[in-house]
Amino acid sequence: MTVLDAYALLRPWWLLAIPLVAVLAFRAAARAAPLGDWARAVDPALMALMVRRGAVLGGRRQANLAAALAAGFVALALTGPAVERKDATTFRNLDATVIVADLSRSVAEGGGLKDLRQIAQGVAEAAGTRAVALVVYAGDAYVATGPTTDRDSFGTTLFALDADTVPDRGSHPERGLALARRTLEEAGALAADVVLITDGDGIGDAALREAEAMRAKGWRLQGVFVPAQKTLPPGAPKTDRAALDRLAAAGGGVAADLSTPAPVLDAVGAGTAQHLAAGGYAVLAFADLGRWLLLLALGPALILFRRSA
Repeated sequence: MTVLDAYALLRPWWLLAIPLVAVLAFRAAARAAPLGDWARAVDPALMALMVRRGAVLGGRRQANLAAALAAGFVALALTGPAVERKDATTFRNLDATVIVADLSRSVAEGGGLKDLRQIAQGVAEAAGTRAVALVVYAGDAYVATGPTTDRDSFGTTLFALDADTVPDRGSHPERGLALARRTLEEAGALAADVVLITDGDGIGDAALREAEAMRAKGWRLQGVFVPAQKTLPPGAPKTDRAALDRLAAAGGGVAADLSTPAPVLDAVGAGTAQHLAAGGYAVLAFADLGRWLLLLALGPALILFRRSA
């Protein structure tokens, strides 16, 4: 874990309020220097008389600056700057990633197995310190590796995969997705990404129902499309990118090609705080420091209550 992994913004969209506060403060300061628009609205002779009589008070630049500082600190506090709790490892299974790898004939014999291993390793690395599990399927589905943070053992298992790993012929992605869902349920995951690496063969209504079930639990289904890289034997199933797109959309995730996996890797690589915040559980793993920043806003706010003559 890097130093930055221990810090997070629980509500980063509040950063948009900071430049807005700066613009409003600048306008307020301009209007208060020294009399705003009154100098243009009042007859110059009358204004000069009122100044001589002491009936004109200039703009309060200090008050405007104090209001801007107070609003800025409040906006910064609302972004939710947070640090990882010391006992955050207790909540490691709250956010997990399951890779579902297609080892059917169309992938294993279509020349995509090597690339499948590489993209699966990339997904595991993108998951950072979160637990990663590996499910493989063809005619049936099996858990190759349960949720683990040991990337060395995960990589060893991953690169041992071959065309004979799953003895059952066929292509049933719905079984792989169902097993991934059960794995997450047993781990008690509250936020999760399921990444299906496949050529799209066999995706039907049953797989769509699994994707919708995952989305209903707050999990997301991502898809990586593996194209056939050599001529398949007669009777081998064909690839289907459109089916994978529909499946990812049903699961609330994104789909990407094997050659351009960035959208999927970015989605998986999103911080734990972002994943857990969607379900309101980020406070379990991160301590929100925003309340203490509100104390900084009290100083400039007190200036606003200063008594003036």
